[in-house]
Amino acid sequence: MATEQSNSRLTAVSLLGYLRILVYTLATLLALSLLVVGTIGLIAELKGSWHWQIHLESTISYIGLFVSRLLVVLVPLFVVLVVGRRVVPDA
Repeated sequence: MATEQSNSRLTAVSLLGYLRILVYTLATLLALSLLVVGTIGLIAELKGSWHWQIHLESTISYIGLFVSRLLVVLVPLFVVLVVGRRVVPDA
């Protein structure tokens, strides 16, 4: 009986570890995508040409779609991670 409980606890802790890695990876992707938009925006401002303005508009369009889909996944996973760390001891 004690073995089953320790195995299920180990599974919950390892599952939360994998969830933490997934949340950190998605948050890193979010930060990098915002960095890309900022970089393209800075280049467009420095160059001042219509060519770079087109790149900026298309980048914002695609990254906006990417970020919206990413947040749909990231926010619930983050909530599950926070609740799981409160519920599971030693997580």
